[in-house]
Amino acid sequence: MTSFLSELTGSFSQSAAENPTVAVMEAGYAASNLDVRYINCEVVPEKLSEAVSGAIAMGWLGFNCSLPHKEAILEYLDELAPSAQLIGAVNTVVIKNGRLVGENTDGKGFVEALRKVRDPKDARTVIFGAGGAARAIAIELALAGAHKITIVNRSPERGEKLAQQVDSRTEADCSFAPWTPGFSIPDDSSLVVNATSLGFYPHHEETLDVDFSSFRPGSIVADVVPNPPKTKWLHAAEEAGCISLTGIGMLVNQALVNARLWTGETLDAEVMHQALNKALGLA
Repeated sequence: MTSFLSELTGSFSQSAAENPTVAVMEAGYAASNLDVRYINCEVVPEKLSEAVSGAIAMGWLGFNCSLPHKEAILEYLDELAPSAQLIGAVNTVVIKNGRLVGENTDGKGFVEALRKVRDPKDARTVIFGAGGAARAIAIELALAGAHKITIVNRSPERGEKLAQQVDSRTEADCSFAPWTPGFSIPDDSSLVVNATSLGFYPHHEETLDVDFSSFRPGSIVADVVPNPPKTKWLHAAEEAGCISLTGIGMLVNQALVNARLWTGETLDAEVMHQALNKALGLA
């Protein structure tokens, strides 16, 4: 008998119209013949509780939480997976029998994308930002063997807290550096990451307040922003002779993990890469 009732997944965020995850997930589901849909939902902070209740009421398999909900969602969850508990932020929620389990796939997606360029082991890393994405990336890099991590953030309290957390809970040597105007990247840095939302469309003309002349040729400079894939930050890095790592690989790897958590199925990564490239006008 034909069913006209699709399973539902999606994303709760602000600036949802700029989130290309929907193109990636829908293509992956279709290629695997799964009757599952992915819906981008514009959810303001004061409506997050209602959005969560709605997802439960409609029988959603789960949803992603993007900015600004990665920490606020914690109060609505019944359980936290070990990685999410360590990171203190959630970007993926799985709904089973009305119970909400929080996961974090941000850092895992980033590390998998990085491995295709260079092994993170012994990396000397600078991470700009101290929000949910920065925490996830810092923790996962530390677990993957990064030797030294410097957290650079405008808010000292938030940055110092993250640095202390990573330093005390992992083997990495992690410290905080205040984000002063025209910040100069340390000479020994082999990996530099923009883990902020600076440069995300429609604010794609914005970039980090960093001295671009301090980029070290041959180092890897990464961005978590997938849209546009080549931000002003990455263009500056390439001009300085660095290897750029866009947010595309991170986004596709996250999507693969999300799909496994929600459906138990492994989707086609190549199909999802192609869909993302097409959605962003790269194919």
